[in-house]
Amino acid sequence: MAKTTRMASAALPLGRHAQDVRRRIEMMEHLLERSIPIPGFKSKVGLDAVLGLVPVGGDVIAALLGLYIVWEARNLKMPATTMARMLGNVGFDWLIGLVPVVGDAADFVFKSNTRNLKLIKRHLDKHHPGTTTVNHR
Repeated sequence: MAKTTRMASAALPLGRHAQDVRRRIEMMEHLLERSIPIPGFKSKVGLDAVLGLVPVGGDVIAALLGLYIVWEARNLKMPATTMARMLGNVGFDWLIGLVPVVGDAADFVFKSNTRNLKLIKRHLDKHHPGTTTVNHR
């Protein structure tokens, strides 16, 4: 198990360079939105949806994890309007998650972390073009 932990931590980019920040945000978004396959379906859910099943506390934890992405975006010096939009995405996801059943269903449709990742990628592609990656999907 120590070897697995070492390998995972070695893969985690810890630098302050925009490319390292991009990789960290992409990893967090993947964990929160699409890391767990649903048997019998093509789609995946993430930790955000799983935590949403725990009343109130799960939604708070999921929102805090989503705010990590916003914090990383702040470190990239993103515009205040974009930051406000990102905070709105996390806040809406948190509020809708507080509604029983509706909030759980909303996690399949409204993926705030994926929306925020798109905003960050747009910023990085414009201001740090060297961080652009090619998706092989």
